[in-house]
Amino acid sequence: MINFDYVRPSSQKAAIDALNRDVHAQFIAGGTNLVDLMKRCIAAPEKLIDITRLPLKNIEEHQGFIRIGALALNSEVAENELIVKKLPLLSQALKAGASPQLRNMATVGGNMMQRTRCTYFYDTAMPCNKRAPGSGCGALKGYNRMHAIFGASDNCIAVHPSDMCVALAALDATVVVSNSKTERKIPFKDFHRLPGDTPQKDNTLQKVELITAIDVPNNAFAKNSLYTKIRDRASYAFALVSVAAALEIKNNSIRNVRLAMGGVAHKPWRLSSAESFLKGKAISIENFKQAANIAIKDAKGYGHNNFKLKLAANTIVETLKNVSGMS
Repeated sequence: MINFDYVRPSSQKAAIDALNRDVHAQFIAGGTNLVDLMKRCIAAPEKLIDITRLPLKNIEEHQGFIRIGALALNSEVAENELIVKKLPLLSQALKAGASPQLRNMATVGGNMMQRTRCTYFYDTAMPCNKRAPGSGCGALKGYNRMHAIFGASDNCIAVHPSDMCVALAALDATVVVSNSKTERKIPFKDFHRLPGDTPQKDNTLQKVELITAIDVPNNAFAKNSLYTKIRDRASYAFALVSVAAALEIKNNSIRNVRLAMGGVAHKPWRLSSAESFLKGKAISIENFKQAANIAIKDAKGYGHNNFKLKLAANTIVETLKNVSGMS
């Protein structure tokens, strides 16, 4: 870890101005990922801008949506009465992530900004286009058990590690960001990027922008929402695959549906084609299996992770069974 400067502004404007002045500066809040990256010399900011004093921790209901401040702690969001009641899918996903100690430090904005846990990314002796563009992808023909089956490229097959982001993708959330002059909103599905030819770019946030909040629209999914996470161990492990499912059911028919997966792509992976198939369909194992087959139609394994093809389909079916009350 290199020596670095540290500042702790007390206003949003001061924080953004500090970032504007120094191209090598970086925001820090909980630091549960950034500090690890600094220790391993993967990230080397010359200045850290501590934003924990900013008033961005509120969780509030507005007309038509719930706003979650970017500095709200994962543990606080997961247990918040409003979130548990109206966005149980998000609460479940947060509780499935990391450990209680980390959830007590990690922030919503930081969770969105965390980087892949690919072992080749963390090992500076190995090639990794995400860490060192142009060096190659060690995972492509290496040990890729944890890696992507959707949306990968020859430059990178790493996966996004967040559980929270899978739920937010399923719930059609919006990311609110600010720079020194204005505010803009980014649909959550467009915030994270696929690797393509630039795997070093994780998201569409611009250098001088600060995430200030997440807006989640009101929905009718509270009664039938479920986050399923399949992992090697129940305690503090990243997903092999995960499924966020939310259904609106009436008279044994699916009026509306949201499906997203984690552990399978460079970003939270929305299962739009499966959603379209399920809308208006009766609740049945046959329909759930067909939806799963549609969902994994374009999936591709890379050797060690071929098992994810079957695991993904089975997890979709099992999640739909459970969330619809069949089992």
